[in-house]
Amino acid sequence: MTSGGSRMSLLVVGTIAFDSIQTPAGRVDDELGGSATFFTLAASRFTEVRMVGAIGADFPQDRFSVFEGRDVDRAGVDRIAGGRTFRWAGRYQGDMNSAETLDTQLNVLATFDPKVPAAHRDTPFVFLANLSPRIQLSVLEQTAPKPDGSGRRFVMADTMNYWIDSDREGLLEVMRRVDAMILNDGEARQLTGERNLIRAGRKVLEMGPKAVIVKKGEHGAFLFSTYVFHAIPAYPVEEVVDPTGAGDSFAGGLMGYLARTGRVSVANLKRGMLFGTIAASFTVAGFGTRAIARATREDFDVRLQEFEHFVA
Repeated sequence: MTSGGSRMSLLVVGTIAFDSIQTPAGRVDDELGGSATFFTLAASRFTEVRMVGAIGADFPQDRFSVFEGRDVDRAGVDRIAGGRTFRWAGRYQGDMNSAETLDTQLNVLATFDPKVPAAHRDTPFVFLANLSPRIQLSVLEQTAPKPDGSGRRFVMADTMNYWIDSDREGLLEVMRRVDAMILNDGEARQLTGERNLIRAGRKVLEMGPKAVIVKKGEHGAFLFSTYVFHAIPAYPVEEVVDPTGAGDSFAGGLMGYLARTGRVSVANLKRGMLFGTIAASFTVAGFGTRAIARATREDFDVRLQEFEHFVA
């Protein structure tokens, strides 16, 4: 699995949200969140990111200031007149490995029909964040590679337990059409019926994607491909404030690195996972997007050196 070139653009289709979060470290309300938001904050430290998502009329324009100084194109973010932005409320307790959902208000997401701008449909790298398989398949149709081989070159998709239960056939169709899947250990076990994570990862691989990345939170992540099985630990963080968005940040760091190098190979996926776990380590250090938004490319590079020393 190898393709290569120079820095390329990256398209993400996902949610932009307001989150209300409770953790042992405190509580915040209407914090900026959403899969596309966290992904973009991590990936835009490496390359241009093109966002596709939906917000309501209640979304203040100044909340987008979080992307200032970054190469982010929001032409695909649709403001729905009269609509309200997606909202989620959750609580973390104990080791904070999972959240208890207290409230979900789909609002504009209930009728979200993504429209990828024409100028963005040939973006080489595409990330389908955790949305319904119906939406993911729509984006795949809109960004289909051209007959001459130009356009989309690599696509990774995320999912969650809800879609595994409610639209398994749609999810399986997505998996047959993407290059890579990213999911957590519980989702991998749920999807495959395998308790052993190694067998689960390999079984997901048999469902279509050329590469599968299984996240294990504070215990790191696994890469499964036809050619290699690889594991990395998580970056050691002294204090976890809020885990919300860590998985999306991981995906952003990984995909941002791939797009920056313009090359997809097992070696680059392995190195991209290092940047993914570093992005996640910044995210969990503050509520919502606060910590990952402050992290500079230089901060990433410094932490990469520390991490490589840690795992050497």
